[in-house]
Amino acid sequence: MKKPISYIDRMEIFEHCVTLYPVVSSEFCAGRSALEVIRQLGEGGAVIFQLREKHLSDRELYTLGCEARKIADEYSMLFMLDDRLDVAMACNADGVHLGQDDLPVEAARKIAPEMIVGVSTHNIPEAQAACRGKCSYLNIGPIYPTNTKSVACGALGLEALKTIPQVIDCPFTVMGGIKAKHIPELTSAGAQRIAMVTEITQAEDIAGKVRELLKLF
Repeated sequence: MKKPISYIDRMEIFEHCVTLYPVVSSEFCAGRSALEVIRQLGEGGAVIFQLREKHLSDRELYTLGCEARKIADEYSMLFMLDDRLDVAMACNADGVHLGQDDLPVEAARKIAPEMIVGVSTHNIPEAQAACRGKCSYLNIGPIYPTNTKSVACGALGLEALKTIPQVIDCPFTVMGGIKAKHIPELTSAGAQRIAMVTEITQAEDIAGKVRELLKLF
């Protein structure tokens, strides 16, 4: 797969190739570095990953992002950075994933029109607002209880997949407390792209876990 360089290229890959969406946070890597985990994602055949680091300085995040970009290029993976559009642009990430308290999606699209811009949403109004803002995709979650991210809404359950996708017109991912055992029921409910954190990053054999999970799609 050729390294994506334009928005159209990036979205072509996102829409047609992404099923498993690993999210990497150093605090959930079982003592391994984020870069080691990212490399193992590539070894396992992942098409995309998101780097989510909430506790690094700007310089540390930039340095880590630049190294992550090199690994992404080596394995032809899309590289998404959580929250920070400025750092994502500086380290040439393929996209940024924004939360409800981050830069509005409309502003991000103006600043970085060639980047994938994802948005976390937890209900119908947030999902509709993200689509109006021309997000590239939105995330619906948390589907199940999770300890990797604190949200006031609590777990949404499979019911969210019966309601939110009906009122949006953009691609979506699902996330939150998802394990391998949940993939069949999520795909049956309409989920095509599933984001996972600890099920992947805390596995003893990350590359093997990625291969195992990809087969479930």
